[in-house]
Amino acid sequence: MKSCLSVSTPTSCAVVGLGVSNLPLVRFLSAHGVHPTVRDKRTEAELVPFAKEVRALGAELIAGEGYLQNLNEKVIFRSPGLRPDLPAFCRAVENGSRLTSEMEYFLELSPALVLGVTGSDGKTTTTTLAGLFLQEEQKRKNTGRVYVGGNIGKPLLPEVENMTARDVAVVELSSFQLQGCRQSPDRAVITNLSPNHLNWHTDFAEYVAAKTEIFKHARCKLLVLNADNQETAALAKSAPVPVTLFSAFGRPVGAEKCVFARGGMVFADFGGGETPVLPVADLLLPGRHNLENLLAAVALTEGLVSPESIAAVAKTFAGVEHRLQKVATVEGVTYYNSSIDSTPTRTRAALAALAGQGIRPVVICGGYDKHLSYAPLAAALEQYAKSAVLTGQTAGAIAGEICKRNTNFPFCIAPDFNAAVLAAKTLAEPGDAVLLSPACASFDAFRNFAERGETFCKIVLGFSKGES
Repeated sequence: MKSCLSVSTPTSCAVVGLGVSNLPLVRFLSAHGVHPTVRDKRTEAELVPFAKEVRALGAELIAGEGYLQNLNEKVIFRSPGLRPDLPAFCRAVENGSRLTSEMEYFLELSPALVLGVTGSDGKTTTTTLAGLFLQEEQKRKNTGRVYVGGNIGKPLLPEVENMTARDVAVVELSSFQLQGCRQSPDRAVITNLSPNHLNWHTDFAEYVAAKTEIFKHARCKLLVLNADNQETAALAKSAPVPVTLFSAFGRPVGAEKCVFARGGMVFADFGGGETPVLPVADLLLPGRHNLENLLAAVALTEGLVSPESIAAVAKTFAGVEHRLQKVATVEGVTYYNSSIDSTPTRTRAALAALAGQGIRPVVICGGYDKHLSYAPLAAALEQYAKSAVLTGQTAGAIAGEICKRNTNFPFCIAPDFNAAVLAAKTLAEPGDAVLLSPACASFDAFRNFAERGETFCKIVLGFSKGES
């Protein structure tokens, strides 16, 4: 098996950051006789029960404040949450170490056809749709196995030895995973680009540069881009690989290969002329953003799935969990969980989707500060929402942008998440909807967006039991 390590002989190796992807990495390395030094800034007490497993696997553990001291292992796997330009990493590389990651390692090892999905919004839905298309095709024609993972949920490195050249792996990739990555998937899609994670990236240019690593390396042979997004459309002009464009507003001008919606129908042209795929009305998911996700997934799976498989999924797929998920109707008020909406553009898309159904909700917004502008969020709330409840680190910043507009849009600020949900319940009347669409990350109060969404659902379902 080709590798940046010898998987049969122990070698000098460090795994820095014991997160969701790196614990399976430690297990994988240990299973191949490579016993890494595991380094994590959390104390050993905070790493229970992981510390016990790490040592049981034969790995050394360096925990706490000095976890990066004497970092000189031959190969260093960094957690996606750690910037590759940390001084300790830079010194190690200058001294001959190789800095890599679990995802880069997977891309180097995988014999399967790898489809990579990144972008500011829509990654998870696009990844899920592409995986479902392939799984439906597998059921119909007994094609190779389908693996779905990466940033969407589970790392795929533990599965790599089960994969063959007949199989397909669909991986969601974040900018954190892509920054500094020197491997690309076989096919890549960038759904769209807008400012995001500016608390981590130095600026928007660095964020975009990280995203473009998905297609810059030798393995990539196809790039799918959004013709309707200014940033991604610009990439098409200089991309070093063949490009397929997608658009929700008709055939992109000058596109040789494209997937697009026109006259209520989705068409694909992969070089042999326009072929109808399915009526737009057959797509169960509401909203233009979900149409764009479908178009991206169709383009990414060119030649791998039939229109019949695409149509079968489109007619039945109700969306990913925590994305415009209908939770319950309590006392005439319908509650929607869209906790995955961690940017203003995602919240605007969710609001526009509900507006298409004639719904003007009470919106719960706010959370961890990624240093984004909330002016677009204020405009979206004014256009599409009945009122808003703001909470979390960003409540004050969002309130400030609303007030700048001088429109008297009604909002209130709640001291914590539970209070915010209760305030939304009070503001909503029978026939109204309440939408959790934070426009922010969750890390000020929750481990991740899923925990935030689950908490919202639990509170709402408590309303139906008379709890408040």
